Amino acid sequence: MKRTGTPRLVDVAEAAGVSLASASRAMSGGSGISPEVAAHVRRVAQELGYEPNLHARGLAGGLVPTIGLLVHEIGDPYFSEIASGVIRSATLENRSVQIAQADRTPESELAQVQALLRQRVGSIIIAGSGYADPEHEQKMTAALAEFALAGGRAAVIGRHYLPIDAVLPDNHRAGVSVGAHLAALGHRRIGVVAGPLELNTVADRIAGLREGIADAEVELTVVSKEFTREGGIAGARELVDGEFRGRDLTAIVGLNDAMAIGILSELRQQGIRVPDDLSVVGFDDIAVAADVAPALTTARIPMFEMGQHAVALILRPASDEARTVSTSHELIVRASTAPPRG
Repeated sequence: MKRTGTPRLVDVAEAAGVSLASASRAMSGGSGISPEVAAHVRRVAQELGYEPNLHARGLAGGLVPTIGLLVHEIGDPYFSEIASGVIRSATLENRSVQIAQADRTPESELAQVQALLRQRVGSIIIAGSGYADPEHEQKMTAALAEFALAGGRAAVIGRHYLPIDAVLPDNHRAGVSVGAHLAALGHRRIGVVAGPLELNTVADRIAGLREGIADAEVELTVVSKEFTREGGIAGARELVDGEFRGRDLTAIVGLNDAMAIGILSELRQQGIRVPDDLSVVGFDDIAVAADVAPALTTARIPMFEMGQHAVALILRPASDEARTVSTSHELIVRASTAPPRG
């Protein structure tokens, strides 16, 4: 098969019939790969005319100790809490943090990572959900593999399919706890205002919700909106005053607290009392969750600590195998949930 353009490490891996991680080890002389396979990969690379990224190679001796942190929305309390954890740990290590913001698209994320690479950062942390379809991560995987060849360190928060060190929030079990809580209260018709369905975080939390209500014959109605307060408003409006008006819902779950706060706002505008008429639950336990009226029941995710864990991962010596730190969750029951009327 004739190839066009400059060959990339991912092309070498494909042609050699090995994983991208194995190709990276073969080219960098890492362990965890047999001499025969390593020689085969290098032979294929030579045949393809592959050379490690010239920009990355130039950086190999000149990376700076700055940590590049990529988030989806720094104004979102979820990401600002993670950023606070990253900055606290980085400060203790006498490292600065450069924050970049990307839209929730693979193309935007990749562009921002490439911008960080041009800034010669020595390590990168990507915070924010990855994609349920691993094909969406292929270009990012290739870019980070080249970064690793140059001596860079990378870690992610909330992504399953990038073959690098990862901090994984307990999204599935948090969903189970929320679903079980509502089912135990007696709710049988529950609405869910979700973010984009292709995101890992959304898929994991919905799967957990379904597991948590599995024994109670609960009907779940899911609408997908932007992962924001405005998305919560739009989703609540659709559930109670739009297409799904006749479902007689008794509870609504926002898949993050920003959405849940938007849900509370829309219900208040419509004169729907919480929790008398509808219960509302969120995820994350951002700082204002306890201060809204009524105080929000939510699944607490340790966002600040997740940022700290990510810094700890990039400060460790590089490993041939990706390492994972899994976090816990805690269901915080407040005034926004109660048994349904009747």
